[in-house]
Amino acid sequence: MKEYRKHLTAVLLAIISIAVLAGCNSDASKASGKSDPLKVHIALNGKMGPLVIAKEKGLFNEEFSKLDAQIEWSEFQSGPPLLESLASNRVDLSFLGDGALIAGIDKNLPFEVIAQTGRGESSVRILAQAKGNIKQIEDLKGKTVGVASGTTGHVYLIKALKAHGLTTDDIKLINLQPDDAQAAFETKKLDAWAIWNPYYLNNIEKGNAVALKVKGKILAPGAIIARNGFAKEQPEIVEAYLKVYKKAADWQIENPDEASEIYAKETKLPVSTVKTIITAEKPNIFFTEDAIKAQQESIDTLAGVGYIKKSFNFKNHINNEYIDEAFKK
Repeated sequence: MKEYRKHLTAVLLAIISIAVLAGCNSDASKASGKSDPLKVHIALNGKMGPLVIAKEKGLFNEEFSKLDAQIEWSEFQSGPPLLESLASNRVDLSFLGDGALIAGIDKNLPFEVIAQTGRGESSVRILAQAKGNIKQIEDLKGKTVGVASGTTGHVYLIKALKAHGLTTDDIKLINLQPDDAQAAFETKKLDAWAIWNPYYLNNIEKGNAVALKVKGKILAPGAIIARNGFAKEQPEIVEAYLKVYKKAADWQIENPDEASEIYAKETKLPVSTVKTIITAEKPNIFFTEDAIKAQQESIDTLAGVGYIKKSFNFKNHINNEYIDEAFKK
C-alpha cells in the first residue's frame, strides 16, 4: 500500500508539474504577444488546377505568413463530399464545379461564391466504349451511364440529354465517384460515362473511349468559394487566397511545360496528355458574362428536371467584395 501511495503521489506531482509548465508557457506566450498561427483549411478538388500548383510551389507561404496563418490541406475527388466537409466547418476555402456549386446554393450551405475558375468549355465530355455500339447521344437510351451525382459531369449529362430530346429517365444512371467509374468503364460495366478532365482525355488517348458529339456548346464553369463564417471573420485571408490562386493560374499559363510536369506527377498521366488539357483553356478568376449565363442555364435546367427545389438568380449569389479588394487598382 505504501508503495502504491508513493507511486500515486509521484504521478500527481508529475501532472501538477506539467500543468504548471504549460501555464507558464501560455503566460510567457501571452506576455511576448505571440499566439498560435491561424489554421486555414483549404481543400483540393481533384489533382489538377492552380491550387495544386500553389501547394507544390509554396506560393501561399509568403502571403499567409504576413497574416500569421498556416494551411491545413485536404483533398476530395469531387465537389459533393467536399460540400459535406464545408458544412461541418472542416473546409474554409476551395473551388467547386457547377453541379456541386448549384446544389450547395440550393441547400443553403454556408459558403459564398467569390470568383470563378474559368468558362469550362473543354472540361467535361460524355464517353462511350470505343468498340461499343453507341455512336451518338440518342444511342444512350436504355444504356448504363456512370456519373458522380451532383457534379459538373452530372449537370453536363442532363443538359446534353435535354439537347437531344432525352432525360435521365431514359438511361440507367449509376452514381460513381471518378476512380470507381474508371474501373467500371474499363471492365465494360458502363456503356458510357459523363466525366471531366483529366479522365476523359486520358481514356480517349488510351483508345478506351470516344467522346460523343453534343448539339451546341455546353459550358461548365467552376467557382471559387469561401465558407461564410470564415470569410466574415478573416477577409484578409480570403483576399490573400485569391491573390495566390491568380498567381498560380498565371504561372501555369506562362510555364505550361513545368506545370504539366507537376500535374503529371500528381495524376500519373503522360506529360503530353496533361499539357493538352491545361493549354486547351486558360484559367480566369474574373467572372465573364458567358460563364454567368451558362451557370444560370444550368440552374434553370436542374430546376426544370427537379434536381434542385427551384430556380434562383445566380448573380445574387456572387460576392465580388473580396476579389475587388484583392485586385483594386
